[in-house]
Order: sequence, then C-alpha cells, then structure tokens
Amino acid sequence: MTVGIIGMGSMGNMLLEKFYASGKFGEGELLAANRSPEKLEQCRIAVPCSNTELASRADIVFVCVRPVDLKSVLSEIAPCLKEDSLLVSLNGSITFDMIRNITDHKTAKVIPSVTAEINRSQTIVCYNGKVTEQDKESLRSLLGIIGEVIELPENEVGMGSELVSCMPGFIASIFDVVCTSAEKHTDIPREQIVKMVLNTMSATGDLMLRNDMTFDEVVTRVATKGGITEEGTKVIYEMFPEAADEMFDKTLEKRKQTAKKAAEAFG
Repeated sequence: MTVGIIGMGSMGNMLLEKFYASGKFGEGELLAANRSPEKLEQCRIAVPCSNTELASRADIVFVCVRPVDLKSVLSEIAPCLKEDSLLVSLNGSITFDMIRNITDHKTAKVIPSVTAEINRSQTIVCYNGKVTEQDKESLRSLLGIIGEVIELPENEVGMGSELVSCMPGFIASIFDVVCTSAEKHTDIPREQIVKMVLNTMSATGDLMLRNDMTFDEVVTRVATKGGITEEGTKVIYEMFPEAADEMFDKTLEKRKQTAKKAAEAFG
C-alpha cells in the first residue's frame, strides 16, 4: 500500500514520521508533497512529489492543508486520483457535500489529537457513502499506528472533535488554573505542583480505564463523608457545570461559524 501526504505542516509531518517509524512501509511507499519545496528537500523518509503525481500514485491520499487552501488542492488533484484510492481530508469543517462539489471520490474525514505524538490519539473518522468496508479496515489499520480509531457519523464529528482533539487544550487550561490557584496557598515550587498534578491526573485516568470505574466511584473512594476532599468536590460540582456548559456553547458556535465560512468558500 502506498500512502501520500499533501501538506508538510505540523500534522502532515507528524503522520509521516509515525507511519515511517512503524516499519510497515517499504522504499517508495510513502510519498510527500508540499507547497514549499524547501520542506520537501529536507524530507528523507518519503518520496517527494508534486500534488498531482502523488494523487496518481497513492492508494490513500491525506490532504493536510489549511481550510483556505483545501478547495484549490482538491481541484488540482481530483482528475489524477486513482479510481480505487481513498481521499482523506483532515479538516472537520469541510463537509462531504462541499467536497462533492469538487470530486465525487471515495472520501474519509480524519481528526487526530495532539496525543498522537505518544501514539495515544483517539482519532475521529467518518466516511462518505462510497467508502467500502475494505477501505475502512485499511484506514483503521493505518491510523491504529497513532492510537485508537473512533468512527462517528458526520453530524457528530464536531462534538467528537471537542472531546478528543480540543480536549487536551481544555484539560491543560483547567489544570493550569488549578496549579495557579494552588501556588497562592503553598510554598511548593510551581514546577513541582505541576508535576504532582499531572502525574495524579494521568494515574487517575489509567486507574479508571483499567478498573472500568465511573467518575462517581472515584469521588466516593476519595471523598469520605464529612472529609476534606468532599469539601472540594462540592465546590466543583456547584460551580464548574456552568463554566463547562459555556465552554461547549462557545466552541460549538465557533465551529458552526467556521463551517459556514467553509461552505461559502466552496460554494
């Protein structure tokens, strides 16, 4: 199987490096194309190509370009795509209907997470009606290199992205606030506070996943009746729900606006 990646930005580079490091590809089976030739000149793990050459050779074509560039790239490569190849867009705001205005090819949308860097991405995937089960299996196997693959219908990709692609940013923001607040109440250096909180957060997640525990079960285990932890959890359950609702209201509204602008660009 030959895999091509158009766009050597942070995501395209990450995918290329992960695919190469997996050892699943032989010489000439990874292709790369980029608008700036300089980046291709530095690439030693893939065959440098033009967009059209890559599209004519690859069995799976990842398009990892900015939303504003996606229409022109799709228009350029559409006539060159192999009949049985799978086109993969890494932009969640561009719908299959929009893409169909350019090409009626077999297409998947893929939304990875930054945690792909440690092979723990929960990657959201959805497909148009032309994608076969064999295509899906090939893509799942490929994306399994960077973590877990979660298939969702297209109308749920937005919320799915909030929960896995955006969530590292949300979590980092929440615990940044927690650590900053803790600093006001202790002489422990911030670096040590952050390390303590991050290790506890990571271990708590692993504990829950390994033992199939619910959030409520963890709270019950730690927050004994009338104890110190209970006082803290009461504050969180009383005050944080409003902030969480506002967070999703704002991000999902922004996603709608982005989709609207994308539709105008593809119109």
